[in-house]
Amino acid sequence: MHESGVLVDLAGYVAMLFVGASLGLLGGGGAILTVPIMVYLFRHPPIVATSYSLFIVGVSSLFGVWRYHAQQLVDYRVALTFALPSFLGTHTARRVLMPALPEVIFRTGGLGVHRDQLIMLVFALVMLGASASMIRRSKVDASGPKRASQSRWVLGLLGLVVGFVAGFVGAGGGFLIIPALVVVAGMEMSTAVGTSLLIISANSLFGFGGDLLASREIDWKFLNATTGISLVGILCGTYVSRFVPASKLKPAFGWFVLIMGSYVLWSQLYG
Repeated sequence: MHESGVLVDLAGYVAMLFVGASLGLLGGGGAILTVPIMVYLFRHPPIVATSYSLFIVGVSSLFGVWRYHAQQLVDYRVALTFALPSFLGTHTARRVLMPALPEVIFRTGGLGVHRDQLIMLVFALVMLGASASMIRRSKVDASGPKRASQSRWVLGLLGLVVGFVAGFVGAGGGFLIIPALVVVAGMEMSTAVGTSLLIISANSLFGFGGDLLASREIDWKFLNATTGISLVGILCGTYVSRFVPASKLKPAFGWFVLIMGSYVLWSQLYG
């Protein structure tokens, strides 16, 4: 491997440490950078990058759940209501839609949109949405849970949508899940974060399991190394979070995600 390739790989591992640290500091959000790191630094095709991201996001989120479980800040009943239809969405995206996508989605004249390009374009839009939710300083207010039957139907529908998006782009979808849990289920923010981590973990690992069943080739040595580095980052971020409030860091991180999402969008449209 050329020296430049080694340096790019090293930058990728450092970036994965940053992803873990952001998860430990903010309780979510950082995992959305995993796919761009896999594509632009480790040079994996987008469809492989989304698969690896699901594993890293799933394991990292599961690692973070224990803190909230110890403080009884995980609502397992609501998590199940959200996660079951979310599994269906993830399965549909990864086992039905993505294998059915042709290499060239459409072509007109001399221009065409390829499958990998479509995945990255959708991912860029998800990044921009996530950045907006982190930049906004306004609080999401819960007016109390809706009627139980209504709440379950709404949560189930949202779970289906989030699962589909997560399966397609390899992101956890916490920026969608947390507001849903606060507004629809009437949760306190701390419980919503803990419950969201459980949903993200279950949904991501379910999606990755589907890739395994599809006999997709996995570089376990690489995947274990990047996941391990991310977990080290979580420990570092968790320690630093004792001294720096996440409320001050999240908007700044949101601007960083906005810049990255804009770059991904620009690179796919004009690169």
